[in-house]
Amino acid sequence: MNQLEQLQQFTTLVADTGDIEAIRQYTPEDATTNPSLLLKAVGLPHYQSQLHQAHDYARSEGGDMQTQLENATDKLAVLIGQEILNIVPGRVSTEVDARLSFDKKASINKARKIIDMYEQDGIGRNRILIKLASTWEGIQAGAQLEKEGINCNLTLLFSFTQAQACADAGVFLISPFVGRIFDWYKKADGVDAYAPAEDPGVMSVQRIYNYYKSNGFNTVVMGASFRNADQIRQLAGCDRLTISPGLMQELADTDAKLDKILDSQNASSTDVKTQLSENDFRWGHNADPMATEKLAEGIRLFAADQVKLETILNGERAVA
Repeated sequence: MNQLEQLQQFTTLVADTGDIEAIRQYTPEDATTNPSLLLKAVGLPHYQSQLHQAHDYARSEGGDMQTQLENATDKLAVLIGQEILNIVPGRVSTEVDARLSFDKKASINKARKIIDMYEQDGIGRNRILIKLASTWEGIQAGAQLEKEGINCNLTLLFSFTQAQACADAGVFLISPFVGRIFDWYKKADGVDAYAPAEDPGVMSVQRIYNYYKSNGFNTVVMGASFRNADQIRQLAGCDRLTISPGLMQELADTDAKLDKILDSQNASSTDVKTQLSENDFRWGHNADPMATEKLAEGIRLFAADQVKLETILNGERAVA
């Protein structure tokens, strides 16, 4: 077996792309999207009809121009999610507007709206993960949504403090961003690379995984945002890994034996299980300069891509 096939023996693979053909080629269990991936997707010929459908839906729903634009972008995300669900047997993650990252109530309302749009089209909520930024407000929104049977993927996760709070909230899944952690430390340390086992992004996910498993948390750990295949190899055995098509192909082209690094049965952690208050969370996260910077940057970048997506949809509306 090649390394991609070996990895699938002990880790659930998730496609980190909106490219239908790539998803079909690598047969992952799940797929995840975000504003950046949706922005890339709408440039593909396959999704041109979805762009027009989203516009038609918004017009039929009525409202002022801003309402129609929001409805169009939400509908587009749902339509692309549906296309992906026609291929993957599991779930697709659909993200709440990053501009709502510090508004618990608005995040909850947006999540409910997205789920309702899926359900109106015959897609059960058991096939959807709502993506929320791992701010305090996003995590608390996730806690409420989980009580309503809406499973959540807490994304833009960089600090151990964020991971602790997500476990406390009982969210379905977290997405720690391996590559972006690696980027920050590489720049801060003035190095070009790390030994695979000493990669700061890898070590962060391993720490979270061991804390979760040794303390009996059910929250799924899904490593995300990889920069190279060695990062993936060092997390073999993690619950899930969301991987770009290029790195999936690199693993598929390699036949060397792949060792299972993470194992829930052998997990141990020196971190004490702690229930965090809001003050604990804010102070703990603030104390991590990498996480503070990367969370803020990630929200800004996703928000900027959301605006670009709206600009495209606005142009479609003008043409129509």
